[in-house]
Amino acid sequence: MSAIEEAKPPLSTEGSENTDIHADRRDALLSEYLLPDDSYINGVYWADLPNGERQAWINQSSNAEARRELGNIGRSFKEDPINPLSHYFGKYVQNGMGLFVEGYTLFSIGNLSPLFSAVWPSCWKTHKTCNVLWIDAVTYLEICGIIIGQIAVGIEGDWIGRKFGLVQDAAVMLLGVILLTSVWGTTLNGWVIGYAWSLFIYGVGVGGEYPMTSTRALETGVNGPAGTRDDRMHRGRNVVLAFLMQGWGQVFNQVILILLFVIFHAGKTTAPYNEKFAQYTYRVSFGIVAILHTWLLYHRIYHIKDADTAVKKAKKRLNTSGYDRQSLNLIMGHYWHRLIASAIGWFANDFFFYGNKIFAGVFIGIIKPGASLFVTWEFNLINIAVSLCGYYMAALLIDHKSYGRKTMQQVGFFFDFLLFLFGAIFFKELQKPGAPIAGLQAMYYLSSFFNQFGPNCTSFLVAAEIFPASIRATAHGVSAATGKLGALAPTILYNYIGNQTKFWVVPWFGLLGAMVTWAFLPDTTGLDLREQERYWACVRAGRPEDYHGIAVHRRHLSWYEIHVLHRDRHYDAELDKEAKIDELRVLYESWAIAQRDESGDSDDVDHAFISPDIVKYFESEKDLPKRIKTQQNKEAALQSQGHELHLRSKLEETMRV
Repeated sequence: MSAIEEAKPPLSTEGSENTDIHADRRDALLSEYLLPDDSYINGVYWADLPNGERQAWINQSSNAEARRELGNIGRSFKEDPINPLSHYFGKYVQNGMGLFVEGYTLFSIGNLSPLFSAVWPSCWKTHKTCNVLWIDAVTYLEICGIIIGQIAVGIEGDWIGRKFGLVQDAAVMLLGVILLTSVWGTTLNGWVIGYAWSLFIYGVGVGGEYPMTSTRALETGVNGPAGTRDDRMHRGRNVVLAFLMQGWGQVFNQVILILLFVIFHAGKTTAPYNEKFAQYTYRVSFGIVAILHTWLLYHRIYHIKDADTAVKKAKKRLNTSGYDRQSLNLIMGHYWHRLIASAIGWFANDFFFYGNKIFAGVFIGIIKPGASLFVTWEFNLINIAVSLCGYYMAALLIDHKSYGRKTMQQVGFFFDFLLFLFGAIFFKELQKPGAPIAGLQAMYYLSSFFNQFGPNCTSFLVAAEIFPASIRATAHGVSAATGKLGALAPTILYNYIGNQTKFWVVPWFGLLGAMVTWAFLPDTTGLDLREQERYWACVRAGRPEDYHGIAVHRRHLSWYEIHVLHRDRHYDAELDKEAKIDELRVLYESWAIAQRDESGDSDDVDHAFISPDIVKYFESEKDLPKRIKTQQNKEAALQSQGHELHLRSKLEETMRV
């Protein structure tokens, strides 16, 4: 006899008193699982409430959650004043540390370029001693490296695992920053060539950080009801607070450069600058961040343990291993419009974001004619501080069900469109001394604020969460790579057009982004990502019409999905409830088998959902022992036929009577 056949019954056949539980009381046992109070009121999904009731419930729910969190912070502070800060660093800073070091390093590249031009004008400005193609390659190779990293590591993250991608990124970035710190050449042109290729290598590591950091922050390591509640209530905040570490990296870089400027320039803040000053400032600034890169690699090797939980669970549910090519093909067919939304939205955003950085000198030159390098860095520091305010505002409202990701992205794009259109129309007037200059300055800072409190944060988030886990990193990497093409475009274009023309070019990308967002981007605010996985399992099986849950609710679909594809027509709360109970029953049987049978799926993280109330509910079913025995026999039969059971007791075959 097999181990399954010899196993003892996981639960006693006695206990008939449980079968007499009143129907209402019995249904209440599953309410926490089926109808969590952060998404349902009196059994009704929040998005199904009438407008007035829905808004009142959203405000009440958000305020209650804010009070709960503030109360937890207060109690934690009383216990130990360092505890809240430790929690913030442990949950958000560590997840975003890769973006912190890349934000520092890449922002430093832009800050150091005018210093190099001032100290070595024959190389960086007039190009008499250096090849102009290699000077341009400093920017192009950096972006090419990032694009390669985004696509390659995105695929690796779904294929080999998230932790592999995280460790690889840290190792490649460490190698790159060591090269940036130490690169040398017998001629200036030779040094520029080495500098450009060092940036390419570093860029590959940076590119991989995008899909890896996003999926790492998105896929919480907490399993069971607590983890899914955090996913529904705070998923966007978890990702944005990790992402904004990029902004803190830029702040840290600018502060370090200003301090090094004062130290190595004998306290002076004006030109001329000598080569020794430039070499010390440049190399020490990179050397400092190399220390943080070393810590990052150590931390990811030895202290990240749960990065692959979500992708492994998704692959087991879909009964697949390796790279999920079927889901990749389905993405191109079933979700091509979502890929358009995330990729083109990111392209439009990066045209703004990097374009704004490139002609920051235009703004500063108008606001402060003849500004020295030191003054330019001071303006940069103010602008980054304003951007950080935008990051934190995004984190505050990105999970609010009345605002959320989609509205935030549309509003951000629209404000950037208006601000730059205003700048284009009144370009000459804004250059006159007096009040108009203040208006241009306000426009410069507001464009940075709404870029962060808008598409820069949301594009990083939605490119991961609108796709299923088994292909999430790949989709994010492709979207981010498309975005980097948006960063490359103004880098090339701005060499051939005048300042006012730049203002005329930029606004239309804001309008493009707003339109693509409106038409193709679904609003996943408040959506339980487990529902997306349930829907994707039906899509993958060729039966999307069998799914009736909230993933196809109008609230969580795009305009295109509702009005062209009509995917909302399959939404049915009652049918979905029945399907969830059937799925939960199979999960319970899997858990019950695992409790008493070593051949059971004891490592299934979804067993964390089996609460005492759920056990009590299914124990009350009269035919439970028979069902479990049938389940065991099905598994034994499948095993005897040579089937590889990636997810024992939950395969689609075992659910058929």
